[in-house]
Amino acid sequence: MTDSTDMVAYYTKRAATFEDVYDKPERQSDLAQLQESVCDALRDHHVLEIACGTGYWTERIADCAASVLATDVSANVIRYAQAKDIPAEKVRFAVTDAYKLDVQGDFNACFAGFWWSHVKREDQAKFLVGLRKVLQKDSLLVMIDNAFVEDANMPVARTDHEGNTYQIRTLPDGERFEVVKNFPTDSALRKKIGPYAKDIRIQRLTHYWMLTCRLK
Repeated sequence: MTDSTDMVAYYTKRAATFEDVYDKPERQSDLAQLQESVCDALRDHHVLEIACGTGYWTERIADCAASVLATDVSANVIRYAQAKDIPAEKVRFAVTDAYKLDVQGDFNACFAGFWWSHVKREDQAKFLVGLRKVLQKDSLLVMIDNAFVEDANMPVARTDHEGNTYQIRTLPDGERFEVVKNFPTDSALRKKIGPYAKDIRIQRLTHYWMLTCRLK
């Protein structure tokens, strides 16, 4: 099994089939509602996107945001995003580490789709502190992620001493990865994000959750 910290390798190797997850029939209603909520929140904002991956959400927020800088640590997955029909006059791409953001722009919003669940509990504060350094005060933060649904999600394989949970992901060629995948409660989200943000609002759907707040 590949080392559990090698998240970049996993998503790079999965890039060609990554968006298949959005085709699941039982998730279509939730996805439509989630996309509408995300667009309503980010409308006319200058958005820094964290962990854009293959650009599924980049493509959608580009329709409503004033501008987007879509970032990811993997140059390989960004190539998939750049191949999409996304307006170049509104969207730029950059390779950078979410924990060491090296970006230029006058951002008043951040979007992180399906990223928070992969951030270990002990690294969450580090991520939020770094994010605040590159965004304006009172910037909007929008995060979306998976809710755990029995029999609809991969089972949790183990929990470490910090309370992080892990799943075993298997690629089409049989290669397996142990991936951090946390499923926080609303109270856990508020407790962790509260010191760094205000006006925290959480929306729960069957398969997903969405959090909006303003960075302090």
